[in-house]
Amino acid sequence: MIRTHGARAAAGALAALLVLAGCSSKAKESGGDGDRADADGVKTGIGVSGKTITLGALTDMTGVYATLGKSVTQAQQLYVKQLNAAGGVCGYKVALSVRDHGYDPQKAVSGYTELEPKVLGFTQFIGSPFVAAVKQRIDGQDKGLVLPQAWSAALLGSPYIRVIGSTYDIETMNAVDFLIKEKGVKKGDRIGHVYFEGDYGESALVGSKHIAQQAGLTVVEQKIKPTDNDMTAQVTALKQAGVKAIVISAGPRQAASLVGVAAASGFAVPVIGNNSAFAPQLLATQAGPALMKNYYVASPSLPIGADTPQAKKLVADYRAAYPKDALDNGIVAGWTAVSAFGEALKKACASKDLTREGVDKALLSIDSYDIGFGVAQDFTDPKSPSSHESVILQPDKNVTGGMKVVREAGASEAAKSYTPGA
Repeated sequence: MIRTHGARAAAGALAALLVLAGCSSKAKESGGDGDRADADGVKTGIGVSGKTITLGALTDMTGVYATLGKSVTQAQQLYVKQLNAAGGVCGYKVALSVRDHGYDPQKAVSGYTELEPKVLGFTQFIGSPFVAAVKQRIDGQDKGLVLPQAWSAALLGSPYIRVIGSTYDIETMNAVDFLIKEKGVKKGDRIGHVYFEGDYGESALVGSKHIAQQAGLTVVEQKIKPTDNDMTAQVTALKQAGVKAIVISAGPRQAASLVGVAAASGFAVPVIGNNSAFAPQLLATQAGPALMKNYYVASPSLPIGADTPQAKKLVADYRAAYPKDALDNGIVAGWTAVSAFGEALKKACASKDLTREGVDKALLSIDSYDIGFGVAQDFTDPKSPSSHESVILQPDKNVTGGMKVVREAGASEAAKSYTPGA
């Protein structure tokens, strides 16, 4: 249970949501957005107007995940542009309506409340606590498909919120498994875990504790806030505790500080982060050399610089569309989510049902979806993430996107046997 500032912020956001939810419902009732059929017999509803399907994106362009948010959003805008150039879906063009919440709970919930009555569903929603704050409303009232850039296990169980890739608890098990098999961590050792308060960090902590219990390890916890950018105190505490490795479930800034401070103090233990704890721009900072030496990242897919035809095409297309912007794995995450949503739209079109119910049903029929980044996604079970696998990456300024593969996609034995929430 979350008892910190993050929980109070989410609770405040949820209270605001409850006030605004009634207004949204009234707007839908008076707006005449009931299901209808077009001239071709395709059933449509909320989010489909004229010859346009509107999808929502709730992102972070100005907060702790601004780098991720920009890449995810631009990748999704690129996909929509290409989809429309190819004829759209069922004769409809697709539009992406974007709102920046700056990783602020009030802005996130109000952005959802604003967009929800206008969109068919969401190709993006950054922030596990914010998605969790509106989960009850999504499940009970709105029933629009949401593909979040969030991997908290708390989001599982909803037929409308579909986590793409392994949840943070499973991903962290795969990360610790790498430390055990590749970095010399052994039974009896202590490992540190620096984590954000709230759904993200505490979901990851469940994973590290689960595999630590199985492997005979002890987890030394260090809880931090998203506003904490200097990890000196955490490094000092973990060094004194004698940890042999560190897991970090936070943002890129915190990861860079942690690895940089550890290196500067002669504390040369391996550090591994969750998928959102790195940005290639960090390689140009003072922490760059230390990151390339001692830092690893567990990722739900191969990196943007993967040696596959699909990855190479995405790199070329993204560079052509955004020549001044860096390549990072946010592009892969955004492209994967919007492609999955696009695939659901196409299947719903074939079934002549472009309502929220029809699109959600279409996604739940997809059992093996791989866009060329090494991991097949299975969306058929809402109680489970679409994958239990992780790829282990290492920062490298000499490769496309700044990340190289050091262990291919796979699931640890702990992850394979684990049931989220059990």
